[in-house]
Amino acid sequence: MPRAELEYPKRPLGTVNRYSPRASYSLRVIHGIVNTCPTLHVSFNSPDSPFPAVLPMIGQMGSFDRPSSDEGDVLDLYLHGYVSSRVMNLTRRPATDDSPSGLPVTVAATHVDGLVLALTPNSHSYNYRSAVLFGHATLVETDDEKLYAMELITDSVVAGRWQNSRIPPNKAEMSSTSVLKVRIATGSAKIRSGPPGDEKHDMENPAVVSTVWTGVVPVHMSLGAPIAGPYNAVDKVPAYLEEYIKSMNEVGVDHSVKAAEASAKPGKKPVDD
Repeated sequence: MPRAELEYPKRPLGTVNRYSPRASYSLRVIHGIVNTCPTLHVSFNSPDSPFPAVLPMIGQMGSFDRPSSDEGDVLDLYLHGYVSSRVMNLTRRPATDDSPSGLPVTVAATHVDGLVLALTPNSHSYNYRSAVLFGHATLVETDDEKLYAMELITDSVVAGRWQNSRIPPNKAEMSSTSVLKVRIATGSAKIRSGPPGDEKHDMENPAVVSTVWTGVVPVHMSLGAPIAGPYNAVDKVPAYLEEYIKSMNEVGVDHSVKAAEASAKPGKKPVDD
């Protein structure tokens, strides 16, 4: 029998209300968006500031206890970036009757797949894939789990990079590197693809339709030709790096074009938000 598709619970915090048909609660969909996003934005409240803090971080979904798990499984989010002493102290918040231990965080990931150009300014939009996760962040304490997370995150930058760098990290590097682990409570995704959608009276107005170009400009991240660093002593760009660049660029183009060419549902005006 095929395995059931797991979903995050539809709690008030993570439920998509506006244009709900674009929502997905699938673990596989949400984790896929997060794992392919170069930068994640991590938000949290600090008792010493009237404003929420937002940190750009690198992150990947994974399971230290079940390393062979795929994106459709229940996973934790590992985050790497500068972790101040303030954040470290906040992550040590003990559990209460109402909340698990750790710092409550909201993590956002967004890809822009196309510029959606309509007849009127109000109907312009993006094709996009976005995901939001809610959970509790704690510091990874053991070296074994920290190494697991560091390899996971390094290989998210360039596939195979961990094995093609000087490893393992030395004691000083291990002690100076902080990794956060977020246990996810819930999450959701919202995805738009397809052409622009305009009001019927505009689409039936020849003066407007004949003078305003409408359609989608595909958008994707492009990886350029590697430029050697000042102390690089390797003559050729490694094959694994060339293959990664080629693959990522092909995937990016393919996804953005397919999103642009996706059909709107028959009889429905495409949702422009």
